[in-house]
Amino acid sequence: MSDIRIATAEDQILLDKEAKYCSYGDTVHYIEPPRIFSRCEGSYVWDTEDQAYLDLQMWYSAVNFGYANPRLNNALKQQIDTLPQIASQYLHKGKIELSEMIAVDAKKKFGLDGRVHFNVGGSQSIEDSLKVVRNASNGKSLMFAFEGGYHGRTLGASSITSSFRYRRRYGHFGERANFIPFPYHFRGPKGMTKEEYGSHCVQQFARLFETEYNGVWDPKTNQCEYAAFYVEPIQGTGGYVIPPMNFYRELKHVLDQHGILMVSDEIQMGFYRTGKLWSIEHFDVQPDVIVFGKALTNGLNPLGGIWAREELINPKIFPPGSTHSTFASNPLGTAVGLEMFKMTSEVDYGAMVMAKGKYFLEGLQDLQKRFPIIGDVDGLGLALRCEICGPDGFTPDKATLDYMVEEGMKGDMVVDGQKLGLILDVGGYYKNVITLAPSLEISYPEIDLGLKLLEQLLVRAAKR
Repeated sequence: MSDIRIATAEDQILLDKEAKYCSYGDTVHYIEPPRIFSRCEGSYVWDTEDQAYLDLQMWYSAVNFGYANPRLNNALKQQIDTLPQIASQYLHKGKIELSEMIAVDAKKKFGLDGRVHFNVGGSQSIEDSLKVVRNASNGKSLMFAFEGGYHGRTLGASSITSSFRYRRRYGHFGERANFIPFPYHFRGPKGMTKEEYGSHCVQQFARLFETEYNGVWDPKTNQCEYAAFYVEPIQGTGGYVIPPMNFYRELKHVLDQHGILMVSDEIQMGFYRTGKLWSIEHFDVQPDVIVFGKALTNGLNPLGGIWAREELINPKIFPPGSTHSTFASNPLGTAVGLEMFKMTSEVDYGAMVMAKGKYFLEGLQDLQKRFPIIGDVDGLGLALRCEICGPDGFTPDKATLDYMVEEGMKGDMVVDGQKLGLILDVGGYYKNVITLAPSLEISYPEIDLGLKLLEQLLVRAAKR
């Protein structure tokens, strides 16, 4: 075990100022002392001592296309020199063309006409989707969502997020979710295949509609008290849990039978993280609403939004001013979003991501064979999970993963003579899952490097 890292004198001055002047409500320090970073490029960030860290979480998947991506940075710079800002009640070319690009793509993939509505980020776009859903359902305020689901920390978003701690101090303002078990096969009942467990979970949900006494359905009027089901096709904060491929198709059948909308939260998994533009595409269903954010602008500018079916969002049912933000559809953000779509359309971007993800997953599977504390690994594209457990390979071991994260941030590992740190993200129901979201532009040698660094952390964990 290496020595505890001490902040430099310059960093300590800044940390003392942070302690006095900054709200702690907008951040979480996962290690002590926190690192202060000075630059970034590609898959790396550097701290104030110019120590490099390989980043395998990329700002919670907001920087899908690598730090300081030259092409996307240049799109932002060019927009600054032409139309850097304009009030959101006025039109500009970028908003219209980006909306068209998303809507035409959805029509091609889902066979549905729809429209795009922008806001400044993921949580705000969840709020807008709740307005669209409530408006279309004559004001119904109850929603279904998943155990392990995360949709944001604004008031509405936290009400459909399964963690009570995000809303404990604030109560509820209308929305409230009925949290349904997610098909987390690794921790599900034994004796079922993954697909069988997916069907079992759908059957348990469908049971709610068998009789009015299950509390959600009025058989006399054929009406459900719940307006929509909010899903993360691949759970994010919940630990990158990947459901069986039959699950959403069977779930959507139940929802359609009872007039319940499906809202696909793609904030963390959208824009090719899983090898497709939207992660819901893997499951052969038609969502009614898609919520997006984060990687649309590669983290350069806060911009998110929703796509919704024409019947839900056309101007007659959702008229001008139904919801609004000063910085919605800002030209800097839409310029980067457009360039991102152009960049990813010039090659088979999804196939590239799937190939890299397969290679990375095979490396994780090799580590699993050699380290019994790895209970489960899985992945779809470059959304990968590595669940850290006790010696039995099943009991969640948060303490060991916390140790590994702290060791990675010391920046003292050596590979081929290069001193490096490793940035990991922690997720999962028990906070024992490494949720790996590397840059989609990561090279194969960088994947190998990441696996070598993970191996060093696992060795340290075994020796402590």
